[in-house]
Amino acid sequence: MNREERQFGLAGGLALLRQVGNDLIDLVYPPVCCGCGRLMGRHRAVCAPCWSTLQLIERPYCEILGLPFAHDHGEGTVSPEAIADPPVFDRLRSVAIHDGIARDLVHGLKYRDRTDLAPMMAEWMVRASDGAVASADAIIPVPLHAFRLWGRKYNQAAELARAVAALSGRPYLSSTLRRIRRTTKQVGLGAKAREDNVRGAFAVAESGRQGLIGKRIVLVDDVYTTGATVSAAARALKRAGAGHVTVLTFARAMSGLI
Repeated sequence: MNREERQFGLAGGLALLRQVGNDLIDLVYPPVCCGCGRLMGRHRAVCAPCWSTLQLIERPYCEILGLPFAHDHGEGTVSPEAIADPPVFDRLRSVAIHDGIARDLVHGLKYRDRTDLAPMMAEWMVRASDGAVASADAIIPVPLHAFRLWGRKYNQAAELARAVAALSGRPYLSSTLRRIRRTTKQVGLGAKAREDNVRGAFAVAESGRQGLIGKRIVLVDDVYTTGATVSAAARALKRAGAGHVTVLTFARAMSGLI
């Protein structure tokens, strides 16, 4: 047997072992719907009934805030909200409205230790980013404060950001942006209270400042609600010299089309 035949045989053997390993995993952990647990044909999938509850945010939408329009107002249209109150960040993109299966996936990742959902959710986020991920110089997660991270054991935004970076091949900067002030939970707070709660909560590490100057950054979080948290984080990045900041979330809270 020559060298090429031996290499071919080794590759075939490894492929067989991988297949056997995958079959054993499927036997112990059968593929189920990521939403309701219904048996599926493959892992990281959503069944038809759950998929029907997914309200994807697709064009036409505001070029700045990503707010979906009920009617197509033409290329480059900006919403009244973006004109009246321009955001700190440059663009916002989200996969879906925070309802149905989108809300279930976010809650699973955030509160039920379902970090296995992050790669699938990240795939959808890359597609929804409207080219922002492909053109980014770095992917940065919205950080948790050290005490919150200790209690939760992981940061859901970091899980998503890491997966987005791995899928796209873009640099993942996990420690450039820090949460320097412990804040109360945003859940249940009004828009003004949320803004006050996170004011001055973020800072860029001195070691990471040089790498931000003039760069295109994708700032990742799980849900966009009022924008207070990502705005405070984006402000810190901009002050450190970031040239362009796109906020990318899996879901966003909103009442309907505009």
